[in-house]
Amino acid sequence: MKHVNLIDLLHIQTEQVTSDRIVLTLDVTEQDQQPHGLMHGGISCVLAETAASMGASQQLGPAEVAVGVNIETHHLHAVRTGKITAVATPLQVGHRLQVWQVVVQHDDQLVSTSTVTLTKQSVASD
Repeated sequence: MKHVNLIDLLHIQTEQVTSDRIVLTLDVTEQDQQPHGLMHGGISCVLAETAASMGASQQLGPAEVAVGVNIETHHLHAVRTGKITAVATPLQVGHRLQVWQVVVQHDDQLVSTSTVTLTKQSVASD
């Protein structure tokens, strides 16, 4: 069985990765909708944690990764289909904890805003 990660499964595209800005996009299709034909709110959360984790990991050493410990998302506008864009920027970068703000937009309309707190974790070397 082939291993597929969530980024590949949802076809999330990475547009920009810097130490202070991550931009991801996703084309919302029927597979991303809840039963009422609107984008499932979990999609915004997945984009937020993915973007924040990517950004926070840019601040860490090669044997460390950022993992989420908390996410708070406010859903502000419904989306049926089309391209959404998530932009993550750091609010606080500490020695152990980082807090990132993630804004998701669709056609210049604010879809959601999330605050993601992450901590660093060592990765075991093989």
